[in-house]
Amino acid sequence: MATATALVARLDNREPEYRVQPHNIEAEQALLGAILVNNDAFYRVSDFLQPDHFFEPVHTRVYELVSSMIRAGKIATPITLKTFVNDIDLGEITPSQYLARLAAEATTVINAADYGRTIYDLAVRRQLIGVGEDLVNVAYDAPVEMAPREQIEDAERRLYELAEKGRYEGGFQKFDGALRLAIDMAASAYQRAGGLSGISTGLRDVDQRMGGLQRSDLLVLAGRPAMGKTSLATNIAFNIAKAWRGERQEDGSIKSVDGGIVGFFSLEMSADQLATRIVAEQSSISSYKIRQGRITEGDFARLTDVAAQIEKLPLYIDQTGGISIAQLMARARRLKRQKGLDVLFIDYLQLLSGSSKNSQNRVQELTEITTSLKALAKELNVPIIALSQLSRQVENRDDKRPQLSDLRESGSIEQDADVVMFVYREEYYLKGKEPRPGTEEHNKWQIEMEAMHGVAELIIGKQRHGPTGAVALQFDADVTRFSDRADELRLPDRE
Repeated sequence: MATATALVARLDNREPEYRVQPHNIEAEQALLGAILVNNDAFYRVSDFLQPDHFFEPVHTRVYELVSSMIRAGKIATPITLKTFVNDIDLGEITPSQYLARLAAEATTVINAADYGRTIYDLAVRRQLIGVGEDLVNVAYDAPVEMAPREQIEDAERRLYELAEKGRYEGGFQKFDGALRLAIDMAASAYQRAGGLSGISTGLRDVDQRMGGLQRSDLLVLAGRPAMGKTSLATNIAFNIAKAWRGERQEDGSIKSVDGGIVGFFSLEMSADQLATRIVAEQSSISSYKIRQGRITEGDFARLTDVAAQIEKLPLYIDQTGGISIAQLMARARRLKRQKGLDVLFIDYLQLLSGSSKNSQNRVQELTEITTSLKALAKELNVPIIALSQLSRQVENRDDKRPQLSDLRESGSIEQDADVVMFVYREEYYLKGKEPRPGTEEHNKWQIEMEAMHGVAELIIGKQRHGPTGAVALQFDADVTRFSDRADELRLPDRE
């Protein structure tokens, strides 16, 4: 673009104080020229290229105007842009003349995507330079109370944001962007198996009540010990990983179109214990028989077959205990960057620690944890399912069904969570109330036990996007498996 090099010359003749950041003015000119000649070129780059990716401020302004006009259904040409660029100072050349030359010397529209990718990559490199400069400056001048680990975690967070979007998000955005996301979500729900807007749990009635697991939601799954919280979490995690199906995008990345890539923080159980539960569930062999080695040759063959299928699933487990919320967030970002991530499980909340050294106030610490998890769900754009213990006050009531007030240690769990669910099994409590055999009370007790055998309830105590109530599930304690109940055995809605 020989006659459009005035701007290039002006930039190159400036005496740089240090090294000039990476840029390519010719690529920016070529892309803008192609768009001005044929507005269809804009759609080849609009999904990833933003105005602030341009190095030259003049080009940033032109791309903003072009974007606004094309999205408004208008034609963007040097003539239609003329009245909007008169205030730009280009020295000897007028803005209208500059736009006309860009259009006159534009190359083929076919190369528009390549020019856009070049501009984008150079913008990311400039942002990387900014992260590196900040990292060095803070390392030199860090305050005494700032530990090196905090700086590492902050740098990792910024690098993750850069890897995901190529730019830093923040501030206000036009509502049309949010509307497009809402329409995309509806389209995904229409195309996805089951017609769900979120990721399917693999449990029919739960999906119908919640519409699947919604991205950026924090879901809390709570219950007393022995209710089956971890079992339900591993069941759902396995169902999601098993259903995963991905499609390769134009940029080479893999997009999940069904199911999902699952991350599981097991702060209480070891990875092999979790694996035993999943293998027992899928092979229908009791987990205690597997642990004690009480299996037949046929059972062992079935176990190996199931294990061979499971090891191929996109399910990643971190069994490190006693980690802080900051460490968990850093590891979750790293997993999404390296392997991908669609759903994150945490077992369980009370085993996490806050980032503050002063952890005497557990309520404040748990408030920090739940607030951070909600922020992480929005940042990674994935649902996070965090398990939680319930307080002992449940045991003091005649009706043992948990309530929101039973959430242990902090009201912030209820406040920050988008969905709060409770696992409840009446059978567990009935077992401890067995009357003396041979009495009329014992006969009534047996009838109740038969009715409640294998019955579990998932009580949705809070849901921002839909109704609350109880969902009936089947629970097989031997293989720690939750599943759907037959239609005639479903519970009535409990609002």
